Amino acid sequence: MSKTDFTYEIAGGFLPGHRACAGCGQASAVRLVMEVAGPQVIAANATGCLEVFSTPHPESAWGVPWVHSLFENAAAVAAGVEAALKNQGKLDDIRVLAFGGDGATLDIGFGPLSGMFERGHDVAYFCMDNEAYMNTGIQRSGATPFAAATTTSPAGRESFGEDRPKKDLPAIAAAHGIPYVATGSISIFADLRRKVKKAMGVRGPKYVQAHVPCPPGWGYDEKLSIEIGRLAVECGLYPLVEWENGEVTRVRKIKPIPVEEYLRPQRRFRHLFRTDAGKAQLPKIQELADANIEKYGLAD
Repeated sequence: MSKTDFTYEIAGGFLPGHRACAGCGQASAVRLVMEVAGPQVIAANATGCLEVFSTPHPESAWGVPWVHSLFENAAAVAAGVEAALKNQGKLDDIRVLAFGGDGATLDIGFGPLSGMFERGHDVAYFCMDNEAYMNTGIQRSGATPFAAATTTSPAGRESFGEDRPKKDLPAIAAAHGIPYVATGSISIFADLRRKVKKAMGVRGPKYVQAHVPCPPGWGYDEKLSIEIGRLAVECGLYPLVEWENGEVTRVRKIKPIPVEEYLRPQRRFRHLFRTDAGKAQLPKIQELADANIEKYGLAD
């Protein structure tokens, strides 16, 4: 056993003792990714919750080489690391990972991400999708779902919350024709683990978007994280899908439940149940779920 393997076996790729909130879906998802990826990796990490709670100076929760990028360029940094390793003839031994939140991925980091896909870099990019800029004050992002309340899409007399549907970045990634794209949920643990393992076994660009519930940002009791994430999948608002070379190859079937079962426990949606204007948005949200179910043939 090498020294690196021994250190990883003892400490792991993502160590406990970090400063994530109780019930943080992102912390669990990153630990899963690192367990599957193994010790022979280099990780680039965009500014955001993950970077902040895992690396408060002078501490670090990372048991592998780790690079903190700017908010917008984790994909570009990872691509540079990959190019350097390729030039050194080390890509067979060392894999490159990139981590970004939904804001860093769907919004301000989209250009570098698309460029990474287009150039064909052998990088596995993992988007930790908690559906808002949680680290900077719960502002809306391109991943914020329709009608959710955030600090920049507040619900009130003149607003019912976010007025745009969630950006479908997995489909955009798949449109690049890259080898592998998948959506997953930390609440469907075995499914997400399988997809991470599959991504690590593919050469070329890979994109995995993991739904990671956020207790303070979404407004629910921290013990409910896994249940909340499961309801998102089962109502059809977060379909679990895989694409290979631009084509859908696998979906996770569900027995659809009403979207209200997912929305009601969360503070960010409570306005939808309090006023007539809010209640008028519920059929629209159900339509979004139904469209996903029909598009991907999710109903079992």
